[in-house]
Amino acid sequence: MVDTDHIVLEKDGDVARVWLNRPHKKNAVTVELLHRLDEIIVEVDNDPSLKVLVLRGRDGTFCSGFDLDELREKYVGSTTAMDVAVLSAKVCDRLYSMNTPSVAVLEGFVTAGGFELMISCDFAIAAEDARIGDFHIRRALFGGAGPIYRLPRMIGIRKTKELMLTGKLLTGKEAEAFDLINASAPAEDLDKLLAEFIAPIVDKSPFMMKLTKMCIDRGLDADIQSLMVMEHLAVGNALQSEDAREGVNAFLEKREPVWVGR
Repeated sequence: MVDTDHIVLEKDGDVARVWLNRPHKKNAVTVELLHRLDEIIVEVDNDPSLKVLVLRGRDGTFCSGFDLDELREKYVGSTTAMDVAVLSAKVCDRLYSMNTPSVAVLEGFVTAGGFELMISCDFAIAAEDARIGDFHIRRALFGGAGPIYRLPRMIGIRKTKELMLTGKLLTGKEAEAFDLINASAPAEDLDKLLAEFIAPIVDKSPFMMKLTKMCIDRGLDADIQSLMVMEHLAVGNALQSEDAREGVNAFLEKREPVWVGR
């Protein structure tokens, strides 16, 4: 089967639905897919009408990792393999750092590069029967887009070692108990769970979503005194915004706020 659109962006009201679109390869990642995902992230972030990015895979599988046929053909045994790691890390970091909040919707296999995409999203929900794990060590490979610095911040060192050194796969229910994802549901209820999960995200001030997310993302990367200064500056910026004025007025006037995003 010839690949055409490795990844597809659909704009559905205030939701950007991004589909990994290689179901015949379990939505395996390619260099082409990574470049297009990079473009999509920028496009979504620059569209004020979009309030959340939902990342998902076609036909009941999220992503099984990098396409091993492409990896073997073009990169194994070559110094260009480093280029793939740099590209993967750059795109995953752009996903993690984007202003628009992101939600990974997990079904089927969520392994290797797919696992890295998942931990780069702000939130993750899963079908209870999904299969989720780093997995690289099973093929004597090493993940190049976030496991050693994102995963310990999410679940701690011991659980990170449990996943990365064993290559074990968790079900959606187990991943929820592992504090690796936010919520899980039976596969037939996943769309309902997604709608309920994003509802309290899309109705918030885009300006404050950006500011709050930016500060939280730095919350484990500096000393407390520096973070206090950042917090003071964030409070000052928030109180000067039009959305803060609208939020206070709407509360006092007992009505729903109308955000302008600044």
